[in-house]
Amino acid sequence: MTYERIGPAALDYMPCRYGSSKILFRGPRRRLDRPYIAFLGGTETYGKFLAEPYPALVEAGLGRVCVNLGAVNAGADIYLNDPALLEVIAGAEAVVIQVMGAQNISNRYYAVHPRRNDRFLQASEVMKAVFRDVDFTEFHFTRHMLQALRELSADRFAIVETELKAAWIARMGQLIDAARGPVLMHWFAPRRMAEDGARDLADPAQSEPLFVDPAMLKVLGPKLAGLVTTVPSDAALRAGAEGMIFSQMEAPVARTQMGVMAHQEAADQLIAALAALLPKHRSTGTAR
Repeated sequence: MTYERIGPAALDYMPCRYGSSKILFRGPRRRLDRPYIAFLGGTETYGKFLAEPYPALVEAGLGRVCVNLGAVNAGADIYLNDPALLEVIAGAEAVVIQVMGAQNISNRYYAVHPRRNDRFLQASEVMKAVFRDVDFTEFHFTRHMLQALRELSADRFAIVETELKAAWIARMGQLIDAARGPVLMHWFAPRRMAEDGARDLADPAQSEPLFVDPAMLKVLGPKLAGLVTTVPSDAALRAGAEGMIFSQMEAPVARTQMGVMAHQEAADQLIAALAALLPKHRSTGTAR
């Protein structure tokens, strides 16, 4: 593996906005006055350190406009709190939603930043009652907070985890309902879904999407046109960061991301699923 130039010029993400949204997404900006597929998700969908993340590969392979609405560390709240993005989602002829973790959404126990969903804002009175021995002003990120709570008390943490799972189902259901076209959910992770959800808070590369289990997706099943599962091949995992663009300082983070081969495998599966789906659900309107 070789490292590219050090500095912000190494990879231009061509940041852009859609409508009145304040959130910067990966460009180039796509036109919304013709049929398009919207891709929602976190860091993998955004495609950090990649010249062509899987939404771009799907666009090239399928021959349809694909709008990349992925954001680093995003949760469902980033979309549900933004009317402009909900309008983009509603205008899509199809929507692909990456299965995002349950930690980065506001719930009865804590609130996250409306645009940077991995940022912890504050604990609720309910949370403070459950964890009276914790000073929540010490936390700035959801994962750090949850890891500390679990280490302190597994029993009390289980109460919070149950709430996160319930909130995830409700919030993802709202996000799916915002789409007028068919919705595919996309599991894109280096291992298959654990029956009880991933629990290794200390290792983001192996634990995401955090807390999500098959039962949660089963609840959402009736709302979906399908579930596409991409677990990268052994060859893709061995390739690691080969072909990715990053500086030496960014290398530790880049090694935790899905690589070029993994994104191609994801695109291949999504192209097949969308090609079978879209002829049955062609939109006659245009995005607003």
